[in-house]
Amino acid sequence: MSERVLNPDLGFVKDVINAGGESLKKCYQCATCSVVCNVSPDDSPFPRKEMVQAQWGLKEELFRNPDIWLCHQCSDCTAYCPRGAKPGEVLGAIRRMSIEEFSAPRFLAKMVNQPKFLLLLLAVPVAIIVAFVAGQGFLNFSNVPLTDGKIEYGNFLFSLKYVDPLFSAIAVLALASLIMGATKYWKAMYAGMPAGQQPAKPLGVAVSETISEIIAHKRFDKCETTKARSTAHKLVFFSFIGLFITTILAFGKVILQPGSGYLAYLGHPVEVSAAFLTGLTVVFKIIGNVSAVALIIGIFLVMSNRMKNAPKAGIGSYYDWLFITIVAGLGITGLLAELLRLANTPIAYPTYMIHLSFVFFLFAYAPFSKMAHMFYRATAMVFGKMTGRI
Repeated sequence: MSERVLNPDLGFVKDVINAGGESLKKCYQCATCSVVCNVSPDDSPFPRKEMVQAQWGLKEELFRNPDIWLCHQCSDCTAYCPRGAKPGEVLGAIRRMSIEEFSAPRFLAKMVNQPKFLLLLLAVPVAIIVAFVAGQGFLNFSNVPLTDGKIEYGNFLFSLKYVDPLFSAIAVLALASLIMGATKYWKAMYAGMPAGQQPAKPLGVAVSETISEIIAHKRFDKCETTKARSTAHKLVFFSFIGLFITTILAFGKVILQPGSGYLAYLGHPVEVSAAFLTGLTVVFKIIGNVSAVALIIGIFLVMSNRMKNAPKAGIGSYYDWLFITIVAGLGITGLLAELLRLANTPIAYPTYMIHLSFVFFLFAYAPFSKMAHMFYRATAMVFGKMTGRI
């Protein structure tokens, strides 16, 4: 019989503790956490075994384990732990470290997760946007040309020339980084599969089932201690989809409107009626405003739930609150930018600049922040369904 060789990493144990898992060593393996978890499978349930692996410093075992992401941090385990070991918080710290492990470039992941770099990270988008505004001579906001006497943000930062190419490039780079990280994680999980294990179902079926489960938030609904957060997560999740649709439709209007020259430049001039453009504008404004309000309500529900459940589930880490704060800032400044534009007041311009800075921050650092959870958790769920783990 072959013996399994373990390679404990004491430095990793310290890293878990410093990353937000300071309660790790309180765990004495009573298994209450695995018993009360409604999300954990009956076979080899989590989070007990992950607590053992973390205490032993088994870094490779943890990082190639889909269960660290199948955990949805319901915090039932934390609420019922007799020793206050907070398994949910420990696994949250391990997930953060997992993102750091698989991300590229790794130094940026380290910076995003350390408060001392926050001002520097915020300064990057602010500096870029201020440079664009200064380059057009619009730092004195009274110089910005108006459209029929009204504020038009397209005149301020020239959408097709600056904003759209910049944010499109950021989105492409962020998506590429996320895909690279998720691919590395998939390979790590695959390498950890028992020799000879066959897939329980085709990859396509696993992907389809995962998408369906994510849309319905089925696993969140199994939580008890933080059950109310299912509604908050749904609001934030679907509002992001709505805002993405709004962006696509708004960009479509810009390139279709007469005089843009964009399609003509590509060799595909298109004639569209004014009625069609007006209708398109009405549609994306309705979707955008509804989504913005839903985002603000959803993220404040997230904050409220965290504060309310803090005694039982923990308040969360800097890593959690950075994402929550950025999303709240994005939603509030976006809505304010629209209202101030409609009020035709010059303060609309700096508000719009702040909003764009939040957008830049959210997407440029998405592969390294809590926003990356969407990709890594979906990857683990697909793998879990394909291998029969869930």
